[in-house]
Amino acid sequence: MSVSIAIVDDHRLVAEGLSNLIQKSDDYNVLFVAENGFDLLDQLQRNTQVPDIALLDLSMPVMDGFETALQLRKLYPTVRVLALSMTDREDHIVRMVRNGARGYLLKDCRPSEFYQALNDVMTKGYYYSDFLTTKLIHSLNTLNGQGAAAHFNLNDREYEFLKIACSELTYAEIADQMCVATRTVDGYREVVFQKMNVKTRVGMVIEAVRHGLVKF
Repeated sequence: MSVSIAIVDDHRLVAEGLSNLIQKSDDYNVLFVAENGFDLLDQLQRNTQVPDIALLDLSMPVMDGFETALQLRKLYPTVRVLALSMTDREDHIVRMVRNGARGYLLKDCRPSEFYQALNDVMTKGYYYSDFLTTKLIHSLNTLNGQGAAAHFNLNDREYEFLKIACSELTYAEIADQMCVATRTVDGYREVVFQKMNVKTRVGMVIEAVRHGLVKF
């Protein structure tokens, strides 16, 4: 069964171009196109089928991508949001992650990256390129996130590892900073991954941002 996609963009030429690109693949189909978030929610109420993925433009009249992502997270949590933007502003990336977006894609990306993003969102649960992940990590600093840490049942050392790992330090450098052996850091990583239900460092960072364990 093909993956259903809703396109939400107020620029008709962009929406039509995305639709044509999606229809070239047998793995995906366009369920409907909406002009803004309000239009999307209206169509969702009138439609019996909910899309697997919603491609959201950020800058739209009536209801922009940020608010739309929040509404989808509340009302249709099974819909995977993939943000589309002309800019790679760090505050936009972080805000969309916190609002529930599973990925952030620049509109000038190549078709191969576009398909990769769709595939990753469906199979891995998220998509962030190395470039955007680096920008996301750059934008982070730590705060008191003990409430969220308790939610994941992280102890003090696991939480310390998580905060340090939301950086560009290597695991060896993290071990030096925590004054432990590299094997100990490997243990922290495995436990934190398991408790947060993630498989990669990128997934860990995204979940940390989403739950307020790190802050922009």
